[in-house]
Order: sequence, then C-alpha cells, then structure tokens
Amino acid sequence: MGLLGITAPAKYGGSEMSYLDHCLVMEEMSRASAAIALSYGAFSNLCINQLVRNGTEAQKDKYLPKLIKGEYVGALAMSEANSGSDVVSMKLKAEKKGDHYVLNGNKFWITNGPDADVLVVYAKTDITSDKPQHGITAFLIEKGMPGFSAGPKLDKLGMRGSNTSELIFEDCKVPEENIIGGVGKGVYILMSGLDIERGLGSSGCVGIMQACCDVAFNYAHVREQFGTKIGEFQMIQAKMADMYTTLNASRSYVYNVARALDRGERQPNDCAAVILYTAEAATKTALDAIQILGGNGYINDYPTGRFLRDAKLYEIGAGTSEVRRLIIGRAINAHYK
Repeated sequence: MGLLGITAPAKYGGSEMSYLDHCLVMEEMSRASAAIALSYGAFSNLCINQLVRNGTEAQKDKYLPKLIKGEYVGALAMSEANSGSDVVSMKLKAEKKGDHYVLNGNKFWITNGPDADVLVVYAKTDITSDKPQHGITAFLIEKGMPGFSAGPKLDKLGMRGSNTSELIFEDCKVPEENIIGGVGKGVYILMSGLDIERGLGSSGCVGIMQACCDVAFNYAHVREQFGTKIGEFQMIQAKMADMYTTLNASRSYVYNVARALDRGERQPNDCAAVILYTAEAATKTALDAIQILGGNGYINDYPTGRFLRDAKLYEIGAGTSEVRRLIIGRAINAHYK
C-alpha cells in the first residue's frame, strides 16, 4: 500500500505524501489496533522519516528501498533506563577508533527493538562537553553488527502487540559513514524528530478515541436496563456527548498541527500541546467507554480495557505530560522576554 514510506521520496520507493496523510493513516490504524499503529509509527516516522530528513544520499540509497518495501524493520533508540525525560543525560558512549566508532552501553523501552533490522541510535561522542546535549551523535545501527543485541520483549501494561525491548551495545563497531547529520549534531535531529513524533502520536490518540466511541455508542443502543436502551438515559447521553465533542476537538487540533508541519512550520509548543491534550483526552474517553459498558467494560471479552491500557502510553512516551507542560509554559514565557 506504500504506507511505510508515506513521507519518503518516490525515487526510493516512497509515496511522497504529507504529514497530514501520515496522521490519517496512523489514526485509522489506531482505531483498529493502537499497538500495530505504534510499531508502524516507529518504523515509518522515527526511522524512515528521520533518514529521509537527515541521512546522506549514500545512506538513503542503502537503507530506504528495503525499509520502504518492508524487507527491513526500522526503529529508533533514544531513551535509557536512567535517561527518560532527561534524555540528553544518556550514557551510551561512542568512542572513535580509526575509521569507526565503538559503542558501549544500553538503550531501554525501544519500540520494535526485538524485530528491527535498521535503527537510528543516539549516543554520546563527547562526554566532556559542559553542555551534555552538544555531545550527542546519531548513528545507523544494523542487526547483526558484532557487539549489538536486543534483550527479550518487555512485559508491558498496554500496547502489547507492539514489541519493546532493551538494546545492548558491547564494543559494537560502527563505521564512521553510519553517522547521521554530523558528529555532535544529534540533539538537533533528536529534538526536531520529537516534535514530529508528538504530532503523529496525537493522531494515534484520536484513533483510540474513535474506537472508544465506536464500541460505547453501539453498546448504548443495544444494552437495555429498566426496559429502555441505556443510550436513552440522559446520564449516558451526557457521556456520549462529551466523548463526541472531545474526539472532534482533538481531531481538528491534530489535523491543524499536521498541516503546519507540511508548511514547514514546526512549533514545539503546539506539537507538545496537541499530544498533551489528546493523550489525556484518550485516557478519559477510554474510562468513559468502560463506564458505559459497566461490568462488561471491565472484562476482557470487550476491548475497552485494552483501549485504556493503550491510551495511557501516550501520556508517557515522546515526553511525559509533565514535560509537555514545561515546553508549553517556557514557550509562552519566551514571548514576554
């Protein structure tokens, strides 16, 4: 269908579509399975789109065609066990030796980690810098490189259909030509990539909200109590009205942020705000769906419990809700300085 390379140029096999198109695909996938959509987003955006935006022509020629065809699985590795929100404090070290770098350390919570063939990995090439963000470099890592391995699949609360693992680097030799964007320039790739990730991730939240409405609204017009469809009770109608309004307000914001990205207008505060709002709204909408289903919402014969567990990740991944509020607050304050 051409969805893996949705934002990639046609000469590499891509579809040359927009970020808005990418969001539409992510939304509809998430409506069916947020976990499959999460792995798709890590593959198509965090790996392929990062390579499109920052890779050399040689790197694009080597990796993009197979990634876009699905012959390779892609991933991105940024977080570590002790470097989550404070990501620039990462400890994965890359030491230059001749025409290659030797990587030692670990990454954690990596989506597609157990399955990936090609990964964009951030490491410290300068651990002496006074500003830790200035010592970060992005590398392309391939499965099978000596010294590189993935840990077992992590047992997660939600998004259980999306494999996540630790990555382990033990004297892993990486050719110098596998550097993306230049030595010490990784933080710029990282931060701009996070903005796009937040915009795309918010569409996953919208998809979950739509799934909640699909299930809960239908149930409310099948389930009867006191001889009446429960959707006829005003208390249930109020929940459905709030779910519907929140869904469509969220969708509008997501689409507008995506259109701005397509115009080249990347605003970190809006990228943070759209996923802050939609992630928390998705969790609330899932709780409302469970409440409408009552006892059935609490058992795994129905999908509402999965919607809640999947939605919660979006309040944590790509920067927690707390970090997003910091970004927005600082952006507002910057206008008054």
